[in-house]
Amino acid sequence: MSRRILVVDDDKSMCELLDADLSRRGFQILYCTSADEAFRVLQDKEFDTVLTDLQMPGMDGIDLCNRIVLNRSDIPVIVITAFGSMETAIEAMRAGAYDFVTKPFEMDILALALERALKHRSLQEQVKTLSRVLEKAKKYDELIGASMPMQKIYDQLSRIANSESTVLITGESGTGKELVARAIHRQSNRNTGPFVAINCAALTDTLLESELFGHTRGAFTDAKTARKGLFLQAEGGTLLLDEIGDFPLTLQPKLLRALEERSLRPVGGDTETTFDVRVISTTNRDLESAVEEKLFREALFFRINVIQVELPPLRERGTDILLLAQHFIEQFATRTDKRISGISDAAAEKLLDYAWPGNVRELRNVVERAVALTKYEKLAVDDLPEKIRSYHGTEMIIGSKASELVSMEETERRYILHVLKAVGGNKAHAARLLGFDRKTLYRKLHFYKIAENDKE
Repeated sequence: MSRRILVVDDDKSMCELLDADLSRRGFQILYCTSADEAFRVLQDKEFDTVLTDLQMPGMDGIDLCNRIVLNRSDIPVIVITAFGSMETAIEAMRAGAYDFVTKPFEMDILALALERALKHRSLQEQVKTLSRVLEKAKKYDELIGASMPMQKIYDQLSRIANSESTVLITGESGTGKELVARAIHRQSNRNTGPFVAINCAALTDTLLESELFGHTRGAFTDAKTARKGLFLQAEGGTLLLDEIGDFPLTLQPKLLRALEERSLRPVGGDTETTFDVRVISTTNRDLESAVEEKLFREALFFRINVIQVELPPLRERGTDILLLAQHFIEQFATRTDKRISGISDAAAEKLLDYAWPGNVRELRNVVERAVALTKYEKLAVDDLPEKIRSYHGTEMIIGSKASELVSMEETERRYILHVLKAVGGNKAHAARLLGFDRKTLYRKLHFYKIAENDKE
């Protein structure tokens, strides 16, 4: 963003001194020698921060601060006060000042305060911009995000909603795959029909078969009555096969036949029943790799993967993190009857810096915890878990000391492990990031003896 600063001080020599020094530091300075003049300038020109003295003839710094807060609350105000005048500084903060510095001040300290104010305004502007974009995505009311990756998802959903084709939603755990499936259903022509979901990883083979296809009376020991399966319960609507990557290999031929023929035979039955259901599947596994490893049938993969929606991880969604955090704050504050308006700038920076391996689900958990613990009107850094407070970004994966240096082969092996860990073991995604085709990646995994469960 720009770095336009309006300096207000009745001492022209002080204005000139600040102009000369701050300009060298990359700030764009315009100065006024009265608060009245400064307020008039603010009506016509855009500034990112106001730096004002407090003691001035006519309108003083406190009055100027009050008027800026009432008319241009988006512009942070830093006030300059005399050494030892803490009462005046407190009065300025009550008037809405963002920060204060005391005379005599060091220019490095002043520049640091200005940088903080600029960062504060930048964060506020980003949230406002994202909120405006978010309004356009209101029809996907459970999906929150205005980043470019999410706008692409909204565009894709609007194009596929009324298709009858099967959809495979992929993405890391916690990215919101079921929410996307529900959004597709709500925007489709089937929205008056039922939305039925089943977690394919949660049931044994026998129970899963009975749940999906139903059973006749007497089909097995406990089958005292006949039961319609989920395919028939979802008639006219949508069936979600959650975690399809864990679908038992032994049942996959029966599922494939049902999808191809649009009919099924219940367990213990001898007649076919047709159904009218759109099937959406989700997975956090790399199904293409599973097919190559003979852990998932290729024909079934092609049948469920007519249209693929790949959800971005939270770490790639930028300031969507803040939009989601604000949404969760409002949700949990209402639920717990606490007056919490938002999140502090310092805490927001910590949230933006963190990698979010657990994605939106982890963020929701962090915000729920913070809302429960906080004593303030805005969530502070101390309300966040230690792993987020102390997070310092991606660690070096190669040594920096002579004794730690390794060969190029070892460096490549470590980096492949690093990328695989970062993408949750998704080999197709890892290959794209590494610039390999999947066969090359598999050769290297074999060469470096990297097993499926290896950790960096």
